[in-house]
Amino acid sequence: MPVNLQPPKPEQLFPVAGIELGVAMAGVRKANRKDVLLVRIAPGAQVAGVFTQNRFCAAPVILSRKHLAPGNTARALVINTGNANAGTGDEGLKRAMEVCSAVASTLGCSATDVLPFSTGVIMEPLPADRIIAGLPAAKADLRIDNWASAAESIMTTDTVAKAASRKVTIDGKTVTVTGIAKGAGMIHPDMATMLGFVATDAGMPAGLLRNLLQEVADDSFNAITVDGDTSTNDSFILMATGASGAHIADKSAPGYNTLRDAIREVSVRLAQAIIRDGEGATKFITVQVEGGRTREECRKVGFAIAHSPLVKTAFFASDPNLGRILAAIGYAGISDLDTSLVDLYLGDVLVASKGGRNPAYREEAGNAVMQQAEITVRVVLNRGNASATLWTCDFSFDYVKINAEYRT
Repeated sequence: MPVNLQPPKPEQLFPVAGIELGVAMAGVRKANRKDVLLVRIAPGAQVAGVFTQNRFCAAPVILSRKHLAPGNTARALVINTGNANAGTGDEGLKRAMEVCSAVASTLGCSATDVLPFSTGVIMEPLPADRIIAGLPAAKADLRIDNWASAAESIMTTDTVAKAASRKVTIDGKTVTVTGIAKGAGMIHPDMATMLGFVATDAGMPAGLLRNLLQEVADDSFNAITVDGDTSTNDSFILMATGASGAHIADKSAPGYNTLRDAIREVSVRLAQAIIRDGEGATKFITVQVEGGRTREECRKVGFAIAHSPLVKTAFFASDPNLGRILAAIGYAGISDLDTSLVDLYLGDVLVASKGGRNPAYREEAGNAVMQQAEITVRVVLNRGNASATLWTCDFSFDYVKINAEYRT
């Protein structure tokens, strides 16, 4: 069961003017499930993306990067679940392009205006014919208020659909930000998330949108890990239609910070939802690292803790075996770390002080924190003013079962 995560309510997901979403059941891998999502983007909108750094990146990632080259426009997204179209070589690229061409014919745009995305099993041929056959139904379903159904259509091992929405006021105009994401395993993004799509009806130049996207990604989808595995298909897309009439020209514009914060809030909620729904997760864990010299070294320490199977299994067992956390801090890669300055907190409980067990620490206090479904690990390095916050989950028996049986 996901950790304190409920399915999104359709009425709480606000339509974004200039974005229409349609869903189809195409039988990509299994019959009678939503598995194709078509998104139509109004002319004049700006679209930016960040993608996996995995060198075995999937065919749709290669094409989406190409189609999003500076100067190009994007008029549509097509997303399928059930098949990742990764590790498929030239044939995978050909089939992905066939889907783009079919979408272009369906919506009346160029094939290079279409961004394809896939998620599912790796190294299996993409059933492009099934996806193409499902496009008419997806087109017929296009609606601006279809975000909840869209979130369901991109799920794989997810147990709960993931979506979030916000409204803010900029220059007297109501601006909407709504997004969806999928992911539950193979989560340690080296760019963004498994699949994430966020849209706003504010407008901004392409270059500003790209910069904003990277900033938001680093604070959200680049700050999560379930298992330390970076997927071949990770993609995070940000769309700005301008349909609200609010336009942000540059970072100094009065509404920039308001819009950035709204997009960040939606993205963080989506990223945290992935962790709450991590495969087999029973604990949602926040890792805060403070007092570093740089944000990057704080992230190193945070990910060392969050990736450790020994740490994660201890959390699953509710066992305050906290020496495992100290060990992870020690091998995080800070060569000049003075361990005599390090403090470690579990929740509000000071576990280790000045590099060793706090004399006042009692096992029952740590035990009480470990029983909770949501736990904060706080590390204070006491060597600077930088900080970073990451989110992870525990490793349970079910994680092994889900991944052992993924293809069966």
